[in-house]
Amino acid sequence: MTERTGCPVHRDLPPSNQQKTSREALHSRPPVERDERGIYRIYGYAEAKEVLRSEQARQAGFHYDSVIGGLGLINPPVLYMEGDQHHDMRRQTARYFTPSAVAGYQDHIAQLANRQIARLHRQGEADLDDLTLELSVGVAAQVLGLTHSLLPGMSRRIERFIARSVESEPGAVLEPQTRWRDLQSKTNTLAFFMLDVKPAIRALRKTPGDNLISHLIGRGYSDTEILTECFTYSVAGMVTTREFMSAAAWHLLEHPELRWTYLHAPEAERHDLLREILRLEPVVGHLYRHLLGEVRIGDTTIPAGSTVALHIYSTNADPAVTADTAQQVCPARPLPRGVQPQLLAFGEGHHRCPGAYLAIRESDVFLRRLLMLSDLRLLKLPSVYWNETVKGYEVRGLRVSLQPGH
Repeated sequence: MTERTGCPVHRDLPPSNQQKTSREALHSRPPVERDERGIYRIYGYAEAKEVLRSEQARQAGFHYDSVIGGLGLINPPVLYMEGDQHHDMRRQTARYFTPSAVAGYQDHIAQLANRQIARLHRQGEADLDDLTLELSVGVAAQVLGLTHSLLPGMSRRIERFIARSVESEPGAVLEPQTRWRDLQSKTNTLAFFMLDVKPAIRALRKTPGDNLISHLIGRGYSDTEILTECFTYSVAGMVTTREFMSAAAWHLLEHPELRWTYLHAPEAERHDLLREILRLEPVVGHLYRHLLGEVRIGDTTIPAGSTVALHIYSTNADPAVTADTAQQVCPARPLPRGVQPQLLAFGEGHHRCPGAYLAIRESDVFLRRLLMLSDLRLLKLPSVYWNETVKGYEVRGLRVSLQPGH
């Protein structure tokens, strides 16, 4: 454990719990536990990282069984791919998410951010989650090629099909109303396909572009496979980034000293501060893996065939990494060699989030413009909900105002 105590920046901050989105208080637990259902639950950072990097670990979350077993896809979404097929797909699509590629999106991101700031100026006040939804959908749509919709409102169509929260822990007993929710989800997905995805496929078959759908068409993907991949990236690239921007703004608006530090820092330090907030408020709170072979972690041997649940809130607050400031936002947090500022909030290993750099860049472009507004006020605190499908939080109703005196 590191010997450091306290935060080296803003030492006057009380050592209180600043976390806003976790559903349960962090407890002192062994790094690995086996529950009554036989699931191995991982709470330690090093232990979780070892599982995620293991060649024996396979994706088990995000309704893996129903997607892979139920749709019969020849080309499953990259989220569910494994082995050589997965490595090959990640290599081929990496070009859309490199720092140089993201720099190419900079003007588009800035235009979208400026549009939302202008909307706030016109209205005088707004729920931040409305602004961040439009921004995140607009950015991800450009990367995917979803720019040929028959009707406006793609952001709300995406929001509707992800809002149907259905338990996704492997082996969990589903609620009776799940069948009705499933029907609603299929209806919403059909609307997304007919109004957004299919028009994009039709247009890009005629005139390919430098985007993911064009790449999938070139690989011979069927319409269903392209839809499924778009759904995956919609969740990963749009919904999660939206939630993080709201959570980050909440922290920075409530703590003027953090806001000042963020606004006056160079880009690299701003990005690290955002990653530190993401460490504290990971958008995906649980990851699941199925083990093909035996994995030994410290004194624990996890047998082949086991399901492993990684508790990201706990791994990201492991005192062996964060010392006594685990539940604080600590700018310039000193970390052991090889540990990233966000810890495991972007995952790790071969399924690490490919859009991690894009998400931070996009968030920084918007939040810097927003927080530079001198008359910006936090008008109303939000409610926090939990989405069981993605195992992550939803921040709703964080209302901001540009009217002085609020």
